[in-house]
Amino acid sequence: MLTTRPRGTLDYLPEDMDRWHYLEGLAHRLCRLYGYQQIKTPLFEHSELFERTVGGATDIVEKEMYTFQDRGGRSLSLRPEGTAPVGRAYLENKLYAQPQPTKLYYVEPVFRYERPQAGRVRQHYQFGIEAFGSQNPALDAEVIALAMDFFGRLGVTGLDVQINSIGCPACRPAYREALIGYLRGKAALLCDDCRSRLERNPLRVLDCKNESCRPHLEAAPVAGEHLCPECRAHFEALQAYLAGYGIPFTVNRRLVRGLDYYTKTVFEIIAPGLGAQNTVCGGGRYDGLIEVLGGNATPGVGFGLGMERLMLTLERQGIALPSRSNLDVFVASVGETAAARALRLVHDLRAADVAADLDYLGRSLKGQLKYASKTGARWVAIIGDEELAADEVTVRRLDTGEQERVPAAGLPARLAEQVKRVGEERR
Repeated sequence: MLTTRPRGTLDYLPEDMDRWHYLEGLAHRLCRLYGYQQIKTPLFEHSELFERTVGGATDIVEKEMYTFQDRGGRSLSLRPEGTAPVGRAYLENKLYAQPQPTKLYYVEPVFRYERPQAGRVRQHYQFGIEAFGSQNPALDAEVIALAMDFFGRLGVTGLDVQINSIGCPACRPAYREALIGYLRGKAALLCDDCRSRLERNPLRVLDCKNESCRPHLEAAPVAGEHLCPECRAHFEALQAYLAGYGIPFTVNRRLVRGLDYYTKTVFEIIAPGLGAQNTVCGGGRYDGLIEVLGGNATPGVGFGLGMERLMLTLERQGIALPSRSNLDVFVASVGETAAARALRLVHDLRAADVAADLDYLGRSLKGQLKYASKTGARWVAIIGDEELAADEVTVRRLDTGEQERVPAAGLPARLAEQVKRVGEERR
């Protein structure tokens, strides 16, 4: 057990981190373009936060949370999703006092105890955005547009944007009664989970993943038949805004999301070729969340995007992300005097923001050059007897083999400029 990771977790090795850095970097750049600011919340919260917001009749709370008692006897849970903690932080830190809307994003791990499968692990990472303070359906459309922009910049194709409206507290009660009335007649045919949720939270029945329940739910009433004028107008405006963005979408009247805090807009982005777990992004509007937490009624909308499922999608679509070298320059040397000079050169290069390293295993010059190539370094700087005598350094570009002798004194600044220029060309 000391050398085996827990089931449902992954090790991300250095070769994997290039992709992570690229994806996170894209998330950071894109959120800045859309006016979202980064937030970080604790890995664990009071369990009641999720019980009250996510809902006691959900799979997350009933089956999937990692819950424990601390030494003071308090019930704490590892974060199973990102919206409730961000809502708590918004209220606790009085972000509502700032100019609205408040637009936030995060790339953080979440934890759910569920059966591990492709793209779905017990500790996974989520790119999420949350926007508080506006009821405007244009913000719902922006949230979906940001997600599609993210996928588009990665080259992901074949996505299906599915949207629905599940109503609000004004129109939901009538729909709830109609749904309960229908489900009562089907109760004997439903799974144990659905029967237990029928009276407490019937919308969760529609979200059931049990294949044996699906046929009995096909004729169930849909929320769209019971929308109040406000919700209907909101949903129609959302569709108009998405059309304005040029984003194709499907209205899926059966779509619900598995968390209690959703109101009005819900959406999922579906990717082909992932099997049953084919949702790569999901979200919607949660206008009652802050009120449930004890604050004033505050509208909100956002999404969660699973990074592991995204990487699986990239793999299935044959999309290779740009790679980057961890090293700009490897300094090779021959002899003790040259090794001392190499140590100083590496120090000066790092001070100039150039990623540099040298040999620590006493390799021959040939061995150092071979190792430099394996590190992915762009340049190798060679210091031998001739270079020492002339106070110069031989600089070789490893991808082309071109090399030249240059004065040692100005080398750090010169290489820093070359590194910057290559970086700009790659962008």
